[in-house]
Amino acid sequence: MKITRWILGITGGIAAYKTPELVRLLVKQGSEVKVVMTHGAKSFVTPMTLQAVSRNPVYSDLLDEDFEAAMGHIELARWAQGILIAPLSANRLAALAHGMADDLLTTLCLATQAPIWAAPAMNQQMWHHPATQSNIRILQERGIQLLGPEYGEQACQEIGLGRMCEPEAIVANLFNAEKTILEGKHVLISAGPTQEVIDPVRYLSNRSSGKMGFALAKAAQRMGAKVTLIAGPVSLPTPAHVKRLDVTSAQQMYDVVMKEAQHCDIFISAAAVCDFRLLETNNHKIKKSDQHQNLTLNLVANPDILATVAKLPKRPFCVGFAAETENFEHYARQKLLEKELDLVALNDVSNNEIGFDANDNALTVFSHHQKHEITKNSKENVAIKLLEIIGEYYHAKNKTKST
Repeated sequence: MKITRWILGITGGIAAYKTPELVRLLVKQGSEVKVVMTHGAKSFVTPMTLQAVSRNPVYSDLLDEDFEAAMGHIELARWAQGILIAPLSANRLAALAHGMADDLLTTLCLATQAPIWAAPAMNQQMWHHPATQSNIRILQERGIQLLGPEYGEQACQEIGLGRMCEPEAIVANLFNAEKTILEGKHVLISAGPTQEVIDPVRYLSNRSSGKMGFALAKAAQRMGAKVTLIAGPVSLPTPAHVKRLDVTSAQQMYDVVMKEAQHCDIFISAAAVCDFRLLETNNHKIKKSDQHQNLTLNLVANPDILATVAKLPKRPFCVGFAAETENFEHYARQKLLEKELDLVALNDVSNNEIGFDANDNALTVFSHHQKHEITKNSKENVAIKLLEIIGEYYHAKNKTKST
């Protein structure tokens, strides 16, 4: 059943400033939205603003004489088909976990049979505190689905896990929850850079952050897939319910991918694997001296992971990434043909807005006969659109095989 009647619960936190846009996006999906605010939330966004964008009254008081004359909180609880709490503060997260009913929002959550989603937002130290982590486990055991939080810079100027997901990503997750295009499939994803040792203190690498691969892993899991993520050296949290295997070098990634590829249905090679490694590494730090004013490194090619997987006798559906700075379509199509891939996703890494370490991306996806454009959006939303394309081609290919 598509959920069309939403209660949006807003708790006190700076991320509440994003909620008018969240309401607008929910309404754009054809939903009716009723907003319930805690008193703390009113310090960050006004009820009048939310009433204007939702076109419904905004509720906040549990003991409102007019509202409660008809047992209004019970009526709201019955009306809702889904409840979204965004942002969910550490305080209200604890109240939910321990069954409190000390305001209208927590009371509704106890009185409803509707599914509940929550987008936590708090300082990164508060998120990592053992009490918060214990409360999260309680909520998840009860079936409350968490969206985020995300990693990044916070209002307090600290950097870490605790940012509320962007409204676009929240809505994309809510309305893709019903899509099961990858249900029961095993998706293997490689992500991030590799590092090739020069000496004990130096290595060759690249600027890949791993964000696109991690976004794909998160989205694939939410679209019904069993996901294995093979990650190079990155500082990103593991997506929920995803099996993560960490590697450092291209050879290590090759070994792990070849082992895991025997058991997967789809392989998405989003990692930026170093093409070369040193023929011989130095056991001691190379010192700068007169004889090392011009240093020559002897390099040899690393194994081509994606091409090797694509040539397996019982190969998975293979998707590659082409990170290019020029002659975009030529190089992407060349990679598609030479490596015998099913799809290749081209991204322009010369554009800083969608290149390495950016939070947004834009892709052109090539099959052997078609081209699909995914316009600039958050990497979370781009991941969803790419997986929808992959799912369609995967099922079409297997349908052809079975006929």
